[in-house]
Amino acid sequence: MARAIDSDVAAFRGQVAGTVLSPEDPGYDAARSVWNGDIDRRPAAIVQVTGPADVAAAVQFGRDHDLEISVRGGGHSFAGYAAADQGLMIDLSRLRAVRVDPAARRAVCGGGATWADVDGATQAHALAVPGGTVSHTGIGGLTLGGGFGWLTGRAGLTCDNLVAAEVVTADGRVLRASAGEHPDLFWALRGGGGNFGVVTAFEYRLHEVDPMVQMGLFFWGHERAAEALRFLRDFARAMPQDMGFLIVGVNAPDAPFVPEEHRLAPGCAVFICGFGSQEEYERAIQPIRADGRPLFELVTPIPYTDFQKVLDESAPWGIRGYEKAVYVDDLSDDVIAVTAEHLPRKQSPMSFFPVQRLNGAFGRVGEDETAFGGARTDCYAFSIAAIAPTPEALQADRAWVRSFWEALRPYAKGAGSYVNFMTEYEEDRVRAAYGRAKYERLAAIKATYDPDNVFHLNANIRPA
Repeated sequence: MARAIDSDVAAFRGQVAGTVLSPEDPGYDAARSVWNGDIDRRPAAIVQVTGPADVAAAVQFGRDHDLEISVRGGGHSFAGYAAADQGLMIDLSRLRAVRVDPAARRAVCGGGATWADVDGATQAHALAVPGGTVSHTGIGGLTLGGGFGWLTGRAGLTCDNLVAAEVVTADGRVLRASAGEHPDLFWALRGGGGNFGVVTAFEYRLHEVDPMVQMGLFFWGHERAAEALRFLRDFARAMPQDMGFLIVGVNAPDAPFVPEEHRLAPGCAVFICGFGSQEEYERAIQPIRADGRPLFELVTPIPYTDFQKVLDESAPWGIRGYEKAVYVDDLSDDVIAVTAEHLPRKQSPMSFFPVQRLNGAFGRVGEDETAFGGARTDCYAFSIAAIAPTPEALQADRAWVRSFWEALRPYAKGAGSYVNFMTEYEEDRVRAAYGRAKYERLAAIKATYDPDNVFHLNANIRPA
């Protein structure tokens, strides 16, 4: 139990350049909020830090007062571990600066930046780093857990493109982790989650991405889901590996390009992103129009920064959410049968399941080069997400998620799943996510940099 700290907070304010908020202060409720509206936790204090010195002071204060320490980057996780009841929240949201060196193709980004921040700065130079698919996601949690999106086939995971990180460790040291400095820590940060310290800055390798890309959205009704998924499985095998490809079980948008009779209807969609010319893209998607026979489509050139936001409306701030996931080698007939059976059973129109293809550059990184929890062979990351506006609706679709997930497990690629797609971090599931050898290596590194498990509000790896 943390002892009362009210009298000490006033003194602590004088030790940091940032703002320290207690529950009585204006702005406290906004600062403690996280993306998942199902999470309502009240920290004893929130430190809105301005740099690594503030973070080091906050870690020491939290340890001195026996407070659970949480770290808030973008606050976007399903688990909501950015906030802890009666704990100390280290809020990185003021660290959002992005500095781009276009000649070196590098970007240094504050630990509180979002993907919208990074995309806006890098696309000014026709450059980008693989990021997520919702622009208000924070870069920290996504990078530390792996990170995939539209550029994964071209350039790998986000963590594959991390070249250095500034980290505040549990004992207050400020370290630079890279291939040449603290290489063990650098390895662990690329996939091992927030177990090893507070990352206040990420340095990324950038890739050329034209500011205009090609987007295609194709949609089939739920009664043809199995047929559509079999077609998309075969289509994906033949399409260029550097194109972005995401299957989504979702309700059709209420948008002008959707025929009125299909708006909000449940079904199966695919998003395909092309990075070449419009003519090349049209040739690539021609089989969908000829043989896939979707109900409707939207095909258009679009700024890359806007394409990065096309799924934002599916995950509005404050919505309630719950998620589970598996990897599957392929969309086998059994996986498709389970998917088609469960698609119409969800109750909230916002609940959905994204199925991310992982291939191309993803598989060109060695299995042990990073700590990423997943085999580096072609596969699909299959997530199932309950998204609902009310507790009752979330409860119903939480049961849907669990039922769907259990039905998929016999066809999963091993026992693990992507750590960024977990809501509940059961220890056996975390071990399974990394596999025995990686988990033991991570536990040894944890013992070096956080032997007391100060940073445990995450996909926790206990110190060896």
